[in-house]
Order: sequence, then structure tokens, then C-alpha cells
Amino acid sequence: MSDEASRELSEIVIRPFTTGDQAEVRTLILAGLGEHWGWIDETKNPDVDHISAHYAGETFLIAQLGDQVVGTGALIHEQDGAARIVRMSVDKSLRRAGIGSRILRALIAAARQRGYQRIVLETTATWDDAIDFYKRHGFRVIGVWDGDMHFERDIDQEEEAVI
Repeated sequence: MSDEASRELSEIVIRPFTTGDQAEVRTLILAGLGEHWGWIDETKNPDVDHISAHYAGETFLIAQLGDQVVGTGALIHEQDGAARIVRMSVDKSLRRAGIGSRILRALIAAARQRGYQRIVLETTATWDDAIDFYKRHGFRVIGVWDGDMHFERDIDQEEEAVI
């Protein structure tokens, strides 16, 4: 990576979603799904049509580079003591540059702040890059069913997240 690209990536800001981000976030998430599946049925993802309403009271973060949304991730309540990470997505042209890691660390910090002791998530069982990503960040596989690999990670309340 060039010095210019590294400097540019250091300018990425992780921040909460705002209603003004709606169109760009929806486009980013659906593009990522389309890339993985080869097609996208927009009716299967109604939560991305009204993010503010669907994720009200939850944590929905974006990664922003300049005026462009380049990544997303959300933390939602799963059950007592446990949260779920959903809607992790990074712009294809910027993957493997640490953006997903920064979003994930921020979501783990938010879970800790909200008093959760455990985080769960799932990804398609054939998405090896995503599986490796979550394993590198301390998530362990708890099972595979319905074509999805399910993970969990305990939250160390003393651990500090570096964003």
C-alpha cells in the first residue's frame, strides 16, 4: 500500500449512522450482498430500507472516508447478556485495509459499554474470508446450520478496544 493510500485510510472515521447516510449505506450493503451471491433480491433485506427505524435503540456504525461511506456494522440486542453483530460490510475496493477490523472493535466496545457479556454473529458457511476475519478477532465457531456458520465471543470487560 502506498504512503498516500495509508494516509488516506488513516483519515477514516467510525461514527454512528445518521438518516442522511440512508441511501449510501443501503447501496453499500446491497452491493456487498450482490457480490457474494451474484444477484440480490432487494425485498429480502427490508431493514436496509429504513435503517433509523429498524435499528432504533441499537448501535449502527459507519466508516466514512471523506464524504463516502466505506463500511458498516450494527450491534443489536439478542437476549439477556448477549448482543448480535449484523450488517458488517466494507466497500470492495477497500477490503483488507483494516476498516472491517476498526468497525468490529468499535462494535465490541459498544457491547461492553452496554453491559453485554457475549456477542454472537453468523455468516454464510462458504464465505471463507469472512469466517477467517471473525476467527482472527477472537470469535469461535459454535455450529453450522441452514448454510450459515455461527460464532460467539465472550467480552472481557477489562479489554480496551482500539479504534
